[in-house]
Amino acid sequence: MRTTYDFAPLWRSTIGFDRLFDLVDAAQQAGTEDNYPPCNVERLGEDRYQISLAVAGFSADEIAITAEQSVLTVEGRKSEKQQREFLYQGISSRPFKRQFNLADYVQVKGASFDNGLLQIELVREVPEAMKPRRISIDGSPASNVRQIDGKAA
Repeated sequence: MRTTYDFAPLWRSTIGFDRLFDLVDAAQQAGTEDNYPPCNVERLGEDRYQISLAVAGFSADEIAITAEQSVLTVEGRKSEKQQREFLYQGISSRPFKRQFNLADYVQVKGASFDNGLLQIELVREVPEAMKPRRISIDGSPASNVRQIDGKAA
């Protein structure tokens, strides 16, 4: 049994949360989509991640990786040069498209292909202006009384 949620009341009272609601809608629909090829998402460190996709039967030139705004897309299309007659085909070579939503400041640093695994390295790099910073406090004593004129009446 799949439950759907109505976000209409939140749309009326929130501003700027469009992306969050889109992600929730996409997550609800993700259960009905095909999850080919299988993948792992790992945290390698505090700000380092790795996506591994099992793309057996594909070569590196048959796979395209695109990072656009906050979406990482991995597409594969097998180029059949010759017709082959399979008695049994257990290794899928159908075209695929997998998309991953990236958080703010997460960037793709590189990709490698080894032994049928495509590994994509991701790093979160928060700009200096967005990092917390310490504000120094001046040493002058705070006084709410200010002398206007030093002359006696």
